[in-house]
Amino acid sequence: MINKIIVFFSLIFILFSCQDDSQKRISENKKEIKRKEVIFKNIEKGWVFYDTPITEASEKSIATWNELRMFLAELAQKPKKSIGAFQQKATALSKKAMALNDNVPFNFNQPQLKSRISTLITKVRLLDLFIHLDNIPDKKVTKLVAEINLELVSLQRQMDKIVEKSKIPVEEGEADLLKMMDTARAIPNTPVPNSPVNPNMPRVE
Repeated sequence: MINKIIVFFSLIFILFSCQDDSQKRISENKKEIKRKEVIFKNIEKGWVFYDTPITEASEKSIATWNELRMFLAELAQKPKKSIGAFQQKATALSKKAMALNDNVPFNFNQPQLKSRISTLITKVRLLDLFIHLDNIPDKKVTKLVAEINLELVSLQRQMDKIVEKSKIPVEEGEADLLKMMDTARAIPNTPVPNSPVNPNMPRVE
């Protein structure tokens, strides 16, 4: 009889323990769902990109610079509904940003602009990295969006500077001076192979 009572109370204890565990899991799940909703709302609110050219040079260049046009078009399409949509968009942006470095128009293919493109690519790839973490740092993601916008502004202003500089007339003799300073065009200081040896030249032992 005592054994039956012990078994009965043990079953009741196990039953209540299971109910407690179940309630804890439900409570934790609710908290996790609410946390993800907050993260989604923060990212959705902060996901605002400068997807329109802001300078004359960038506006004209998108007609011929296909990669820049495609990147800005990708920025213009804001994801909706879920974090997964934002993750897919970040990956697409990362691919489009990396393509910017491949076909830079000849007039913009300068170190000042290339360095800005590299910085922009780094920021976009970081955005793609952070938004794919298990615990998404939403504040870091929205901060990166703002930093990408700043890099876009810097890139387009540099494009304007290059265009304005190209309009300045070259002074007489400046082109020749630049050619002389170009080390790639310099005459190599090495003897020409198979050149005839001057018999009067003293030999060095």
